Amino acid sequence: MVPRTLFGAEHEEFRKSLRRFFAEEVMPHHERWEEQQHVDRAIWNRAGDLGFLCLTIPEEYGGMGADRLYSTVLMEEQTHAGASGVGFSVHSDIIANYIYNFGNETQKQHWLPKMASGEAIGAVAMTEPGTGSDLQSIKTRAVKDGSDYIINGSKIFITNGYLSDIVVVVARTGDSGEGSKDLSLILVEAGTPGFTKGKPLKKVGMKGQDTCELFFENVRVPQSNLLGPKEGMGFIMLMKELAWERLIIAILSIAGAQAALDMTLEYTRNRKVFGKPVASFQNSRFKLAEMKAEIGIGQVFVDRCIELQLKNKLAPDAAAAAKYWTSDLLCKVVDECVQLHGGYGYMLEYPIARAYIDSRASKIYGGTNEIMKELIARTL
Repeated sequence: MVPRTLFGAEHEEFRKSLRRFFAEEVMPHHERWEEQQHVDRAIWNRAGDLGFLCLTIPEEYGGMGADRLYSTVLMEEQTHAGASGVGFSVHSDIIANYIYNFGNETQKQHWLPKMASGEAIGAVAMTEPGTGSDLQSIKTRAVKDGSDYIINGSKIFITNGYLSDIVVVVARTGDSGEGSKDLSLILVEAGTPGFTKGKPLKKVGMKGQDTCELFFENVRVPQSNLLGPKEGMGFIMLMKELAWERLIIAILSIAGAQAALDMTLEYTRNRKVFGKPVASFQNSRFKLAEMKAEIGIGQVFVDRCIELQLKNKLAPDAAAAAKYWTSDLLCKVVDECVQLHGGYGYMLEYPIARAYIDSRASKIYGGTNEIMKELIARTL
């Protein structure tokens, strides 16, 4: 396959540190986290101590000041380990970016060091019951009252929501009732009166990652919690970050497909049927060859998208294509790998079974793949 050329020696050293961290400090606890439906808060503090959070945030705000290749390495190693419970990427590469890119100096100085240390966990509250991927139909409202906003509404499927300390809430600050022109991003801190969290939602997969509903009932926050220079900039700010967010899903998806292939290669080489390794049968070899080829093709496209992102030149339709194609491929590969494992592929003690139930969400979150195709179709 085509060799990867993105990473230098420093990235590979970072990769080794991450691999040890996930193997020794995350995965031994993962089954317990899945049972309680959220990770222990201590793992966030530990990740912060090791410098694994907010990698791209400048050092003056507690981050590493690194490029997004370091974020890519973290996502790949997390995926290869099977650590679906920790929501580091949402926290570090999405929420921290909103605050750094659009927040004022007070907001940045207050929140980013806490996020980098793991003291404060971040979430973004976009999706609402009944709206799904349609951000322009958001109903949550923030109404001015003196020098404050009063927020009412609810959000669903919020990653890191249960443990969150700071939430970027997408709310409507105008009177249109729909559309994008009066959406704003407002910071809401956990513990604010009227802001409550539901219990972690019972998902099919990714059970260790806390995902919950958030409720806002007459939540009063100062107008200084607004992100950006003025009201109504929310949709524009969301769009500026969405290409990277969708590329994150592509990075995770192609890494997940490679991890599934790797574990299946090992299994089929060692597992014997009719006195021969499963990998020696022609059907097995052809299936494995098809997956290797398709993953290699997908990896080249994802790596090219990463190169463009590093130059701030990644087009939204390319990010949408990467997200939809690689997440489709992930689900296809994992399904084939389960089949090659036979009955053991359906047993949760085997990593491929956990990958099977964890991977399906990739075609839904970050905008469904149907939405991705619609975005691509608009450029035709």
